[in-house]
Amino acid sequence: NAMPTNVRYFDLTHTFEETAVVLPGFRKFFKIDQLMNSSSDDFGGLWFKAEIYSQNSHSGTHMDAPSHVVPDGINIDEMPVSQFHGPAAVVDITERARLNVDAEVTVQDFLEWESGTGQSLNGTIVLIRTGWAEKYNDQAAYLGTADTAEDTSQIHYPGMSVEACHWLAENRDIKGLGSDTLSPESAITFFADNLPCHFAMLPKGMFLLESVAVKKELPLYGAYISALPQKIVKGSGAPTRIVATIPKIIENLP
Repeated sequence: NAMPTNVRYFDLTHTFEETAVVLPGFRKFFKIDQLMNSSSDDFGGLWFKAEIYSQNSHSGTHMDAPSHVVPDGINIDEMPVSQFHGPAAVVDITERARLNVDAEVTVQDFLEWESGTGQSLNGTIVLIRTGWAEKYNDQAAYLGTADTAEDTSQIHYPGMSVEACHWLAENRDIKGLGSDTLSPESAITFFADNLPCHFAMLPKGMFLLESVAVKKELPLYGAYISALPQKIVKGSGAPTRIVATIPKIIENLP
């Protein structure tokens, strides 16, 4: 083999389809049409298949660019590709979220991650693991409600606290922040405090990843992330394919 298989690959991307969950008030739009799906004389009787698709750029597994909340901010097609790759820092609140749907990541969680791993969050892509990725295909479980109207009072999911959003943005130089929920902030914080992670991090040039399929196999430290958004001209966000690689020498991998 030309390339040794000394790493394991994990796809952290949910499949893009019509069932993708979006926040109330956001247009839920995903459409795929068959452009061609047949054996045609145009290709000598050989099989040929193609599609046309459209979707909301902020639905499914996707990346937010600074221009999402910053007037004249950098767009998704202008972001340096070097920013899309980096070591993953996985902050796990799965057990806490299992007991409390409104559980939040705190500053202490980040400090304990650094002391426990012996690593700095600087230069990493931080991933929040709440266990919500397993609920993705069930809107009632993922959002806490099956209601798709604009009433947000019944929406509940775990995530970042206000203090954690500001502390991370102001005290660590990370590449980006991702979560397995609909937004990095908890639902309560998202709606009550005006998207604090968005307005704290995006203006500093960090990106956000939302609805990431954060796998339980990912170690707290040791995985490497590549998050590649579609290069949409002047896009404030884009669907993103996210892949994690983990060296097989890391212990406790199945």
